[in-house]
Amino acid sequence: MIEIRPQPGPQEDFLSTPADIAIYGGAAGGGKTYGLLLEPLRHMAVKGFGGVIFRRLTTQIRNEGGLWDESSKIYPGVGGEPRETYLEWRFGPHGNSLKFAHLEYEKDVHSWQGAQIPFIGFDELCLFTKKQFWYLLSRNRSMCGVRPYVRATCNPDADSWVAEFIGWWIDQETGLPIPERSGVLRWMVRVDDTIVWGDSREELAERYPDLPPLSVTFIPATLADNRILEAKDPEYRGKLMALSYVERERLLHGNWMVKPAAGTVFNREWFEIVDRAPASANHVRFWDMAATKPKGSATPDYTVGLHLSESGGTYYIEDVHRIRENPGETEDQRGAVAQDDGANVRIREEQEPGSSGKRVIDTCARTTFRGYNYRGVPSTGSKLIRAKPAATAAFNGLIKIVRGPWNEALLNELHAFPDGPNDDQADGLSGAFNDCALHARSGEKRTRALAG
Repeated sequence: MIEIRPQPGPQEDFLSTPADIAIYGGAAGGGKTYGLLLEPLRHMAVKGFGGVIFRRLTTQIRNEGGLWDESSKIYPGVGGEPRETYLEWRFGPHGNSLKFAHLEYEKDVHSWQGAQIPFIGFDELCLFTKKQFWYLLSRNRSMCGVRPYVRATCNPDADSWVAEFIGWWIDQETGLPIPERSGVLRWMVRVDDTIVWGDSREELAERYPDLPPLSVTFIPATLADNRILEAKDPEYRGKLMALSYVERERLLHGNWMVKPAAGTVFNREWFEIVDRAPASANHVRFWDMAATKPKGSATPDYTVGLHLSESGGTYYIEDVHRIRENPGETEDQRGAVAQDDGANVRIREEQEPGSSGKRVIDTCARTTFRGYNYRGVPSTGSKLIRAKPAATAAFNGLIKIVRGPWNEALLNELHAFPDGPNDDQADGLSGAFNDCALHARSGEKRTRALAG
Protein backbone atom coordinates (compact mmCIF):
# COMPACT_ATOMS: atom_id res chain seq x y z
CA MET A 1 0.00 0.00 0.00
CA ILE A 2 1.15 3.54 -0.65
CA GLU A 3 0.13 6.81 0.97
CA ILE A 4 -1.89 9.05 -1.31
CA ARG A 5 -2.63 12.58 -0.17
CA PRO A 6 -4.34 15.62 -1.68
CA GLN A 7 -2.41 18.83 -2.24
CA PRO A 8 -2.91 21.50 0.45
CA GLY A 9 -5.49 24.12 -0.47
CA PRO A 10 -8.65 23.63 -2.54
CA GLN A 11 -7.99 19.96 -3.29
CA GLU A 12 -7.68 19.20 0.43
CA ASP A 13 -10.79 21.28 1.12
CA PHE A 14 -12.71 19.30 -1.50
CA LEU A 15 -11.74 16.01 0.11
CA SER A 16 -12.66 17.16 3.62
CA THR A 17 -15.99 18.95 3.06
CA PRO A 18 -19.02 17.36 4.73
CA ALA A 19 -21.36 18.67 2.02
CA ASP A 20 -23.93 16.34 0.48
CA ILE A 21 -23.12 17.91 -2.90
CA ALA A 22 -19.67 19.44 -3.49
CA ILE A 23 -18.57 20.98 -6.79
CA TYR A 24 -14.87 21.52 -7.38
CA GLY A 25 -12.91 23.42 -9.98
CA GLY A 26 -13.71 26.37 -12.14
CA ALA A 27 -10.47 26.51 -14.16
CA ALA A 28 -8.12 24.19 -16.01
CA GLY A 29 -5.23 22.50 -14.24
CA GLY A 30 -6.65 22.71 -10.71
CA GLY A 31 -6.26 18.99 -10.01
CA LYS A 32 -9.98 18.29 -10.38
CA THR A 33 -9.89 14.75 -11.78
CA TYR A 34 -7.26 13.62 -9.26
CA GLY A 35 -9.37 14.94 -6.39
CA LEU A 36 -12.49 13.25 -7.72
CA LEU A 37 -10.68 9.91 -8.01
CA LEU A 38 -9.28 10.12 -4.47
CA GLU A 39 -12.63 10.89 -2.83
CA PRO A 40 -14.31 7.43 -2.76
CA LEU A 41 -11.17 5.59 -1.59
CA ARG A 42 -11.83 6.55 2.05
CA HIS A 43 -14.88 4.25 2.17
CA MET A 44 -13.75 1.32 0.05
CA ALA A 45 -13.24 -0.92 3.11
CA VAL A 46 -16.86 -0.42 4.17
CA LYS A 47 -18.96 -3.43 3.19
CA GLY A 48 -21.61 -2.50 0.68
CA PHE A 49 -20.06 0.82 -0.32
CA GLY A 50 -19.62 1.56 -4.01
CA GLY A 51 -19.80 4.34 -6.50
CA VAL A 52 -20.03 5.52 -10.08
CA ILE A 53 -18.21 8.42 -11.71
CA PHE A 54 -19.97 9.66 -14.82
CA ARG A 55 -18.52 11.30 -17.92
CA ARG A 56 -20.70 12.42 -20.79
CA LEU A 57 -18.97 10.19 -23.39
CA THR A 58 -17.17 6.86 -23.13
CA THR A 59 -14.33 8.22 -25.27
CA GLN A 60 -13.75 10.90 -22.64
CA ILE A 61 -13.31 8.20 -20.01
CA ARG A 62 -10.66 6.40 -22.05
CA ASN A 63 -8.82 9.48 -23.35
CA GLU A 64 -5.19 9.94 -22.39
CA GLY A 65 -5.23 11.80 -19.08
CA GLY A 66 -8.90 10.89 -18.57
CA LEU A 67 -10.55 8.96 -15.77
CA TRP A 68 -9.27 5.49 -16.65
CA ASP A 69 -5.76 6.65 -17.43
CA GLU A 70 -5.44 8.64 -14.19
CA SER A 71 -7.09 5.99 -12.02
CA SER A 72 -4.57 3.45 -13.33
CA LYS A 73 -1.80 5.55 -11.75
CA ILE A 74 -3.54 5.62 -8.35
CA TYR A 75 -5.72 2.61 -7.65
CA PRO A 76 -3.25 -0.29 -8.07
CA GLY A 77 -1.20 1.24 -5.26
CA VAL A 78 -4.13 1.01 -2.85
CA GLY A 79 -5.20 -2.52 -3.74
CA GLY A 80 -7.48 -1.77 -6.67
CA GLU A 81 -7.99 -4.51 -9.24
CA PRO A 82 -8.95 -3.30 -12.74
CA ARG A 83 -11.72 -4.74 -14.89
CA GLU A 84 -11.05 -2.61 -17.94
CA THR A 85 -13.68 -4.26 -20.13
CA TYR A 86 -16.30 -3.00 -17.69
CA LEU A 87 -14.46 0.26 -16.84
CA GLU A 88 -14.56 -0.83 -13.21
CA TRP A 89 -12.22 -1.18 -10.23
CA ARG A 90 -12.66 -3.70 -7.40
CA PHE A 91 -11.34 -3.07 -3.89
CA GLY A 92 -10.82 -5.01 -0.67
CA PRO A 93 -12.17 -8.27 0.70
CA HIS A 94 -15.79 -7.25 0.06
CA GLY A 95 -15.18 -6.59 -3.64
CA ASN A 96 -16.48 -3.03 -3.44
CA SER A 97 -16.62 -1.44 -6.87
CA LEU A 98 -16.10 1.94 -8.45
CA LYS A 99 -17.40 2.18 -12.00
CA PHE A 100 -16.91 4.73 -14.75
CA ALA A 101 -19.96 5.23 -16.95
CA HIS A 102 -21.25 7.55 -19.65
CA LEU A 103 -24.52 9.44 -20.11
CA GLU A 104 -24.36 10.47 -23.75
CA TYR A 105 -28.11 10.93 -24.10
CA GLU A 106 -30.67 12.11 -21.58
CA LYS A 107 -32.51 8.79 -21.85
CA ASP A 108 -29.37 6.96 -20.68
CA VAL A 109 -30.23 7.86 -17.09
CA HIS A 110 -33.07 5.33 -17.21
CA SER A 111 -30.57 2.48 -17.35
CA TRP A 112 -29.85 3.38 -13.69
CA GLN A 113 -33.48 3.02 -12.65
CA GLY A 114 -33.64 1.18 -9.34
CA ALA A 115 -29.91 1.61 -8.68
CA GLN A 116 -28.60 2.35 -5.20
CA ILE A 117 -25.35 4.32 -5.47
CA PRO A 118 -23.76 5.63 -2.23
CA PHE A 119 -21.19 7.75 -4.09
CA ILE A 120 -21.91 9.56 -7.38
CA GLY A 121 -19.29 11.59 -9.18
CA PHE A 122 -19.62 13.82 -12.24
CA ASP A 123 -16.45 14.67 -14.15
CA GLU A 124 -17.10 18.02 -15.93
CA LEU A 125 -20.60 18.62 -14.58
CA CYS A 126 -21.37 21.42 -17.06
CA LEU A 127 -21.44 18.84 -19.86
CA PHE A 128 -24.41 17.10 -18.26
CA THR A 129 -27.98 18.32 -18.43
CA LYS A 130 -29.94 19.46 -15.41
CA LYS A 131 -32.32 16.53 -15.94
CA GLN A 132 -29.47 14.02 -15.84
CA PHE A 133 -28.09 15.46 -12.62
CA TRP A 134 -31.36 15.52 -10.72
CA TYR A 135 -32.38 12.06 -11.90
CA LEU A 136 -29.08 10.54 -10.79
CA LEU A 137 -29.39 12.35 -7.47
CA SER A 138 -32.51 10.25 -6.88
CA ARG A 139 -30.29 7.14 -7.22
CA ASN A 140 -27.90 8.45 -4.56
CA ARG A 141 -28.94 6.06 -1.79
CA SER A 142 -27.04 4.03 0.78
CA MET A 143 -27.63 1.06 3.10
CA CYS A 144 -23.96 0.59 4.05
CA GLY A 145 -23.76 3.18 6.81
CA VAL A 146 -21.97 5.78 4.69
CA ARG A 147 -24.19 8.82 4.12
CA PRO A 148 -24.85 9.07 0.35
CA TYR A 149 -23.12 11.99 -1.31
CA VAL A 150 -22.24 13.59 -4.66
CA ARG A 151 -18.98 15.08 -5.88
CA ALA A 152 -18.48 16.90 -9.17
CA THR A 153 -15.82 18.80 -11.10
CA CYS A 154 -16.32 21.49 -13.69
CA ASN A 155 -14.86 24.23 -15.85
CA PRO A 156 -16.78 27.52 -16.13
CA ASP A 157 -19.63 27.76 -18.62
CA ALA A 158 -21.77 30.89 -18.43
CA ASP A 159 -24.60 29.21 -20.35
CA SER A 160 -24.67 26.08 -18.20
CA TRP A 161 -27.32 25.37 -15.56
CA VAL A 162 -24.38 24.93 -13.19
CA ALA A 163 -23.56 28.64 -13.39
CA GLU A 164 -26.96 29.44 -11.91
CA PHE A 165 -26.77 26.60 -9.38
CA ILE A 166 -23.50 27.89 -7.84
CA GLY A 167 -24.38 31.55 -8.37
CA TRP A 168 -24.13 32.40 -4.63
CA TRP A 169 -20.42 31.51 -4.66
CA ILE A 170 -19.72 33.67 -7.76
CA ASP A 171 -19.34 37.45 -8.00
CA GLN A 172 -22.09 38.29 -10.49
CA GLU A 173 -20.22 41.36 -11.76
CA THR A 174 -16.75 39.96 -12.31
CA GLY A 175 -17.70 36.32 -12.88
CA LEU A 176 -14.93 35.22 -10.50
CA PRO A 177 -15.41 33.11 -7.37
CA ILE A 178 -15.82 34.98 -4.08
CA PRO A 179 -12.81 33.79 -2.03
CA GLU A 180 -14.46 34.00 1.40
CA ARG A 181 -17.37 31.82 0.25
CA SER A 182 -15.20 28.95 -0.98
CA GLY A 183 -16.25 25.77 0.81
CA VAL A 184 -19.07 27.48 2.71
CA LEU A 185 -22.14 25.23 3.09
CA ARG A 186 -25.58 26.29 1.97
CA TRP A 187 -28.73 24.21 2.21
CA MET A 188 -31.36 23.52 -0.40
CA VAL A 189 -34.65 21.78 -1.07
CA ARG A 190 -36.31 21.36 -4.43
CA VAL A 191 -39.96 22.43 -4.53
CA ASP A 192 -41.84 21.82 -7.80
CA ASP A 193 -38.55 21.85 -9.75
CA THR A 194 -37.51 25.13 -8.10
CA ILE A 195 -34.53 25.26 -5.75
CA VAL A 196 -35.13 27.03 -2.43
CA TRP A 197 -31.92 27.99 -0.60
CA GLY A 198 -31.32 28.50 3.09
CA ASP A 199 -28.38 29.35 5.33
CA SER A 200 -29.02 26.39 7.63
CA ARG A 201 -30.64 22.96 7.68
CA GLU A 202 -32.95 24.10 10.47
CA GLU A 203 -34.24 27.07 8.48
CA LEU A 204 -35.41 24.89 5.59
CA ALA A 205 -36.59 22.00 7.78
CA GLU A 206 -38.96 24.35 9.55
CA ARG A 207 -40.38 25.70 6.29
CA TYR A 208 -40.49 22.33 4.48
CA PRO A 209 -40.78 19.57 7.12
CA ASP A 210 -41.46 16.87 4.50
CA LEU A 211 -38.38 17.67 2.38
CA PRO A 212 -34.96 16.70 3.78
CA PRO A 213 -32.53 19.58 3.06
CA LEU A 214 -29.25 18.85 1.29
CA SER A 215 -26.02 20.76 1.90
CA VAL A 216 -24.16 22.17 -1.10
CA THR A 217 -20.79 23.85 -1.54
CA PHE A 218 -18.52 25.09 -4.30
CA ILE A 219 -14.73 25.04 -4.01
CA PRO A 220 -12.89 26.92 -6.78
CA ALA A 221 -9.37 26.03 -7.89
CA THR A 222 -7.01 27.30 -10.56
CA LEU A 223 -3.69 26.22 -12.01
CA ALA A 224 -1.92 28.17 -9.26
CA ASP A 225 -3.37 25.70 -6.74
CA ASN A 226 -1.76 22.73 -8.50
CA ARG A 227 1.90 23.16 -7.64
CA ILE A 228 2.73 19.62 -8.76
CA LEU A 229 1.47 20.25 -12.30
CA GLU A 230 3.19 23.63 -12.52
CA ALA A 231 6.47 22.03 -11.47
CA LYS A 232 6.16 19.10 -13.87
CA ASP A 233 4.85 21.12 -16.83
CA PRO A 234 5.92 24.77 -16.45
CA GLU A 235 4.85 25.46 -20.03
CA TYR A 236 1.18 24.64 -19.34
CA ARG A 237 0.42 28.14 -18.07
CA GLY A 238 1.77 29.55 -21.33
CA LYS A 239 -0.57 27.27 -23.26
CA LEU A 240 -3.55 28.64 -21.33
CA MET A 241 -2.32 32.19 -21.88
CA ALA A 242 -2.24 31.50 -25.62
CA LEU A 243 -5.96 30.66 -25.75
CA SER A 244 -8.49 33.05 -27.23
CA TYR A 245 -9.76 35.76 -24.89
CA VAL A 246 -12.95 33.97 -23.82
CA GLU A 247 -11.28 30.59 -23.31
CA ARG A 248 -8.38 32.17 -21.43
CA GLU A 249 -10.75 33.95 -19.05
CA ARG A 250 -12.64 30.72 -18.43
CA LEU A 251 -9.83 28.17 -18.20
CA LEU A 252 -7.05 30.26 -16.67
CA HIS A 253 -8.93 32.69 -14.44
CA GLY A 254 -12.09 30.67 -13.75
CA ASN A 255 -14.52 33.32 -15.04
CA TRP A 256 -18.15 32.12 -14.93
CA MET A 257 -19.69 35.18 -16.60
CA VAL A 258 -17.60 35.69 -19.72
CA LYS A 259 -19.40 34.82 -22.95
CA PRO A 260 -18.56 35.02 -26.62
CA ALA A 261 -19.66 38.51 -27.68
CA ALA A 262 -18.66 41.17 -30.17
CA GLY A 263 -14.89 41.52 -30.10
CA THR A 264 -14.24 38.55 -27.82
CA VAL A 265 -14.21 35.67 -30.32
CA PHE A 266 -12.62 37.67 -33.15
CA ASN A 267 -11.41 41.23 -32.62
CA ARG A 268 -10.54 43.42 -35.58
CA GLU A 269 -7.41 44.66 -33.76
CA TRP A 270 -5.94 41.16 -33.86
CA PHE A 271 -5.65 41.09 -37.67
CA GLU A 272 -2.68 42.79 -39.33
CA ILE A 273 -3.26 44.04 -42.89
CA VAL A 274 -0.37 43.13 -45.22
CA ASP A 275 0.26 43.95 -48.86
CA ARG A 276 0.82 40.38 -49.97
CA ALA A 277 1.11 36.83 -48.72
CA PRO A 278 4.36 34.87 -49.02
CA ALA A 279 4.65 31.99 -51.45
CA SER A 280 3.02 28.84 -50.11
CA ALA A 281 2.02 25.36 -51.14
CA ASN A 282 -0.79 25.25 -48.59
CA HIS A 283 -3.88 26.98 -50.02
CA VAL A 284 -7.57 26.32 -49.49
CA ARG A 285 -10.78 28.10 -50.43
CA PHE A 286 -13.61 27.15 -48.13
CA TRP A 287 -17.20 27.70 -49.25
CA ASP A 288 -20.00 28.42 -46.81
CA MET A 289 -23.28 28.22 -48.68
CA ALA A 290 -26.32 30.48 -48.20
CA ALA A 291 -29.83 30.31 -49.57
CA THR A 292 -30.96 32.78 -52.23
CA LYS A 293 -30.97 36.39 -53.37
CA PRO A 294 -32.17 38.94 -50.78
CA LYS A 295 -35.80 40.04 -50.90
CA GLY A 296 -37.06 43.36 -49.61
CA SER A 297 -35.21 44.58 -46.51
CA ALA A 298 -33.95 41.13 -45.50
CA THR A 299 -30.19 40.66 -45.12
CA PRO A 300 -29.58 36.95 -45.55
CA ASP A 301 -26.11 35.45 -45.39
CA TYR A 302 -23.93 35.43 -48.48
CA THR A 303 -22.50 32.37 -50.09
CA VAL A 304 -18.85 32.91 -49.15
CA GLY A 305 -15.64 31.46 -50.51
CA LEU A 306 -12.70 32.41 -48.27
CA HIS A 307 -9.18 31.79 -49.59
CA LEU A 308 -6.62 31.08 -46.87
CA SER A 309 -2.96 30.17 -47.17
CA GLU A 310 -0.36 29.12 -44.60
CA SER A 311 3.36 29.77 -44.50
CA GLY A 312 5.62 28.93 -41.58
CA GLY A 313 2.74 28.68 -39.14
CA THR A 314 1.21 32.05 -40.07
CA TYR A 315 -2.08 32.20 -41.98
CA TYR A 316 -3.10 34.70 -44.64
CA ILE A 317 -6.64 35.53 -45.75
CA GLU A 318 -5.90 36.23 -49.41
CA ASP A 319 -9.42 36.77 -50.75
CA VAL A 320 -13.09 36.61 -49.85
CA HIS A 321 -15.64 36.09 -52.61
CA ARG A 322 -19.28 36.72 -51.64
CA ILE A 323 -22.35 35.82 -53.70
CA ARG A 324 -26.04 36.63 -53.29
CA GLU A 325 -27.62 35.15 -56.41
CA ASN A 326 -29.91 32.35 -57.51
CA PRO A 327 -28.47 28.81 -57.45
CA GLY A 328 -27.52 28.75 -61.13
CA GLU A 329 -25.64 32.05 -61.03
CA THR A 330 -24.00 31.05 -57.76
CA GLU A 331 -22.58 27.87 -59.28
CA ASP A 332 -21.35 29.77 -62.35
CA GLN A 333 -19.50 32.23 -60.15
CA ARG A 334 -18.04 29.49 -57.96
CA GLY A 335 -16.75 27.69 -61.02
CA ALA A 336 -15.14 30.91 -62.29
CA VAL A 337 -13.45 31.49 -58.94
CA ALA A 338 -12.03 27.96 -58.99
CA GLN A 339 -10.64 28.58 -62.46
CA ASP A 340 -9.00 31.82 -61.33
CA ASP A 341 -7.53 30.18 -58.23
CA GLY A 342 -6.04 27.29 -60.17
CA ALA A 343 -5.36 23.68 -59.26
CA ASN A 344 -2.99 24.64 -56.43
CA VAL A 345 -5.91 25.75 -54.25
CA ARG A 346 -7.89 23.02 -52.50
CA ILE A 347 -11.66 23.54 -52.48
CA ARG A 348 -13.65 22.58 -49.41
CA GLU A 349 -17.31 23.09 -48.59
CA GLU A 350 -19.42 22.51 -45.51
CA GLN A 351 -21.45 19.33 -45.99
CA GLU A 352 -24.90 19.43 -44.46
CA PRO A 353 -26.00 16.37 -42.44
CA GLY A 354 -27.83 13.45 -43.99
CA SER A 355 -28.04 11.96 -47.45
CA SER A 356 -29.19 15.23 -49.02
CA GLY A 357 -25.95 16.93 -47.97
CA LYS A 358 -23.91 14.11 -49.49
CA ARG A 359 -25.87 14.38 -52.74
CA VAL A 360 -25.11 18.10 -52.99
CA ILE A 361 -21.38 17.45 -52.59
CA ASP A 362 -21.44 14.60 -55.10
CA THR A 363 -23.23 16.81 -57.63
CA CYS A 364 -20.72 19.66 -57.23
CA ALA A 365 -17.82 17.22 -57.57
CA ARG A 366 -19.21 16.06 -60.94
CA THR A 367 -20.16 19.50 -62.25
CA THR A 368 -18.93 22.82 -60.79
CA PHE A 369 -15.64 21.50 -59.41
CA ARG A 370 -14.94 18.58 -61.69
CA GLY A 371 -11.17 18.05 -61.98
CA TYR A 372 -10.37 20.06 -58.84
CA ASN A 373 -9.24 18.93 -55.39
CA TYR A 374 -12.70 19.28 -53.92
CA ARG A 375 -14.61 17.57 -51.12
CA GLY A 376 -17.26 18.23 -48.51
CA VAL A 377 -16.47 18.63 -44.82
CA PRO A 378 -19.22 17.40 -42.46
CA SER A 379 -19.91 19.98 -39.77
CA THR A 380 -19.41 18.89 -36.15
CA GLY A 381 -20.17 20.96 -33.09
CA SER A 382 -21.56 24.46 -32.91
CA LYS A 383 -20.28 27.44 -34.91
CA LEU A 384 -18.48 28.67 -31.80
CA ILE A 385 -16.73 25.35 -31.27
CA ARG A 386 -15.62 25.26 -34.91
CA ALA A 387 -14.35 28.85 -34.61
CA LYS A 388 -12.15 28.24 -31.55
CA PRO A 389 -8.94 27.18 -33.39
CA ALA A 390 -9.09 30.18 -35.73
CA ALA A 391 -10.01 32.54 -32.87
CA THR A 392 -7.04 31.34 -30.83
CA ALA A 393 -4.67 31.81 -33.78
CA ALA A 394 -6.08 35.29 -34.45
CA PHE A 395 -5.72 36.29 -30.79
CA ASN A 396 -2.04 35.33 -31.01
CA GLY A 397 -1.46 37.35 -34.18
CA LEU A 398 -1.13 34.33 -36.46
CA ILE A 399 -3.79 35.32 -39.01
CA LYS A 400 -3.10 38.24 -41.32
CA ILE A 401 -5.27 39.78 -44.04
CA VAL A 402 -4.04 40.69 -47.52
CA ARG A 403 -5.11 44.23 -48.36
CA GLY A 404 -8.23 44.40 -50.54
CA PRO A 405 -11.59 46.16 -50.95
CA TRP A 406 -13.31 43.31 -49.08
CA ASN A 407 -11.29 43.84 -45.86
CA GLU A 408 -13.72 46.12 -44.02
CA ALA A 409 -16.75 43.89 -44.56
CA LEU A 410 -14.75 40.91 -43.33
CA LEU A 411 -13.44 42.69 -40.22
CA ASN A 412 -16.86 44.07 -39.34
CA GLU A 413 -18.44 40.64 -39.47
CA LEU A 414 -15.65 38.88 -37.59
CA HIS A 415 -15.71 41.49 -34.84
CA ALA A 416 -19.51 41.14 -34.44
CA PHE A 417 -19.43 37.32 -34.34
CA PRO A 418 -21.42 35.51 -32.93
CA ASP A 419 -24.10 38.16 -32.33
CA GLY A 420 -23.95 39.98 -35.67
CA PRO A 421 -26.63 39.71 -38.37
CA ASN A 422 -24.40 37.53 -40.57
CA ASP A 423 -21.79 34.87 -39.83
CA ASP A 424 -20.96 33.47 -43.27
CA GLN A 425 -17.45 34.96 -43.43
CA ALA A 426 -16.70 33.78 -39.88
CA ASP A 427 -17.85 30.29 -40.87
CA GLY A 428 -15.69 30.47 -43.98
CA LEU A 429 -12.65 31.41 -41.93
CA SER A 430 -13.31 28.63 -39.40
CA GLY A 431 -13.61 26.00 -42.13
CA ALA A 432 -10.62 27.24 -44.09
CA PHE A 433 -8.42 27.49 -41.00
CA ASN A 434 -9.28 24.00 -39.75
CA ASP A 435 -8.49 22.49 -43.16
CA CYS A 436 -5.33 24.55 -43.63
CA ALA A 437 -4.04 23.70 -40.15
CA LEU A 438 -4.75 20.00 -40.70
CA HIS A 439 -2.87 20.12 -44.02
CA ALA A 440 0.08 21.86 -42.34
CA ARG A 441 0.25 19.21 -39.59
CA SER A 442 0.11 16.42 -42.17
CA GLY A 443 3.02 18.03 -44.02
CA GLU A 444 5.05 18.20 -40.82
CA LYS A 445 4.40 14.51 -40.14
CA ARG A 446 5.52 13.56 -43.67
CA THR A 447 8.68 15.64 -43.25
CA ARG A 448 9.53 14.00 -39.93
CA ALA A 449 8.87 10.53 -41.38
CA LEU A 450 11.24 11.18 -44.29
CA ALA A 451 13.87 12.60 -41.97
CA GLY A 452 13.60 9.54 -39.75
